[in-house]
Amino acid sequence: MRRMMDHICGESGQMAVELAALAPVMIVVSLIVFNLSRFCMLCAMFDRVSLDAVVAHGISPSGQDAQITGVHDIQQCIEQALPAKGSCEVAVSAEEVSGEGAGRLSVMPALVRYRCRLSYAPWPSSFSIAGVSVNAPLVLWHERSLVVDRYKPGVVM
Repeated sequence: MRRMMDHICGESGQMAVELAALAPVMIVVSLIVFNLSRFCMLCAMFDRVSLDAVVAHGISPSGQDAQITGVHDIQQCIEQALPAKGSCEVAVSAEEVSGEGAGRLSVMPALVRYRCRLSYAPWPSSFSIAGVSVNAPLVLWHERSLVVDRYKPGVVM
């Protein structure tokens, strides 16, 4: 019995050492899983909201400079719909689809491609575990584009 007690007491600190060695790895893996799941959630919301915003604001933009006003309205609508204000950025651009070539007569001159881009910076961007500092310089991004006709409401290409 005494021999068995010596054997058990001799290895009593091994589990604490293994836990101390494994804890930083578990923290890093859990942060990666958290950031990827949050990015997937934001992408799903962005896909739905960006297409709705383009259809709502891009087809019939207000103002004299319709393309710039439409881009600004779409970007504002998407930013208001996304819950993560500090960790993601939204960029919207517009370009004419028709008339791509010198000397061509464009049959449909009002087609516009709106590109919506979501950039996500992981949280935390830098941290230190056991004296080792880790920086996350990468930015994940997701892009959607939709071609609409400005003069025919409801026409989506």
